[in-house]
Amino acid sequence: MTNLSNITTTQLNQIIAIKEQIEALQAQIESIAGGGDEGGDSPVPFVVTKRRRSPAARARMAAAQRARWARIKGTGARASKPGRKGKRRLSAAGRAAIIAATKARWARVKKAKKKDRRSSPEVRAKLAAAAKARWAKARAEGKTTL
Repeated sequence: MTNLSNITTTQLNQIIAIKEQIEALQAQIESIAGGGDEGGDSPVPFVVTKRRRSPAARARMAAAQRARWARIKGTGARASKPGRKGKRRLSAAGRAAIIAATKARWARVKKAKKKDRRSSPEVRAKLAAAAKARWAKARAEGKTTL
């Protein structure tokens, strides 16, 4: 920014005119955007309204819901279709067979022993012998690391 003591009067007048233009434009922006109460009409706020269904539509929805419940409970006009006898239930023999099969399966799972993933003593002895041979060869060559 320039030093104001070195400005001529004509330059100062130009600066004042530009400043007044800026203030006038800011006032216009505020009146358009509704930022101030300087006599401008403030815009009406947007109100969100709920969508409502007509009473007839609500009655149709309620009737459909009652029909669904009637089908589930086994009552009503649509529940008694030919060849359909209400809710299907599992017989005692069928339930006993399922329980027995489940118990047998869990008995097999419990009985199965987890595989021992450790090496046998023979394998560990072979690995140790191989490691000793590697180190003997490395020491013979004068190395301290492999």
